[in-house]
Amino acid sequence: MENLRSLLPSINSLVVFEAAGRHGSFTGAARELLMTQAAVSYAIHRLEAHLGAALFLREHRRVRLTEAGRRFHADVSIGLSHIQRSAHDLRAVATGEHVTLSCSSAFAAFWMVPRMAQFRAALPHIDLRIQTADRDLDLVGEGIPLAVRGGDPNDWPQYETAPLVREQIFPVCGAGYLAGLNRPIQALDLLNHQLIHLEEPFRTAVTWRDWFAVAGIEGRRVPKGLQINDYVSVVQSVIAGQGIALGWHHLVEGLVAQGVLVRLTEHALTTGMYFHVIWPRDATISKAAHEVRDWLQARRQD
Repeated sequence: MENLRSLLPSINSLVVFEAAGRHGSFTGAARELLMTQAAVSYAIHRLEAHLGAALFLREHRRVRLTEAGRRFHADVSIGLSHIQRSAHDLRAVATGEHVTLSCSSAFAAFWMVPRMAQFRAALPHIDLRIQTADRDLDLVGEGIPLAVRGGDPNDWPQYETAPLVREQIFPVCGAGYLAGLNRPIQALDLLNHQLIHLEEPFRTAVTWRDWFAVAGIEGRRVPKGLQINDYVSVVQSVIAGQGIALGWHHLVEGLVAQGVLVRLTEHALTTGMYFHVIWPRDATISKAAHEVRDWLQARRQD
């Protein structure tokens, strides 16, 4: 493979070329890059000489990319944009302004996103990156400072934990689902309705059988219904009127308050478990990560 250094006079020439092509002007590129117009013209001339192709058509008071120049400019722009974004991310991490929070897609969509305006108002200097995953990640291995995870902290001895929201579960349906139907009053009434089941592939989650068991109803009586392996899709199906699903209070409370979802029956299952903010026990997290952790903890719901 031909060495890149033998093809180009310098990597800086690509920066100059990208700016000149974007502006359609050597003068505009010079102004952006704090160079003289002559220096930009010289850099482009050297690049064309190394490549053996004309990249610009020189016209009166402007320049225009040739066909070859347009193709090359598209590739250079993509490459430099990737480098710029990566460099920005590295600098953000180094300065402590970048914080990644790992969580489920459901927590991101139904708990975190509705609170993002509050987050930005409280911590405008922090670049928050929400990383969702189907399964719980190894924070140290992935280089992630914070996560939200449900379950028993004794199962995660490698992490420090702080409770965030208590797990409470009750049935919900879409606002239009009950049109023409009798509203379920007791848990037993739900057996005559279409139930939507969360088939969690990687994490442990309460099922309809668990919920009915606490209400004193045998699991064998629970109809199978629609089965979905993603909770965001479960909620979307409920909103679309496809049936009744279990609603985790901290995730659906906003939709219930807005009237998008309707809570059914008085029976709720409180597991005694919490969803926790967690961070690596033996790793140092940045000042910004501490601030995000404290912001999350301040929103604890019991």
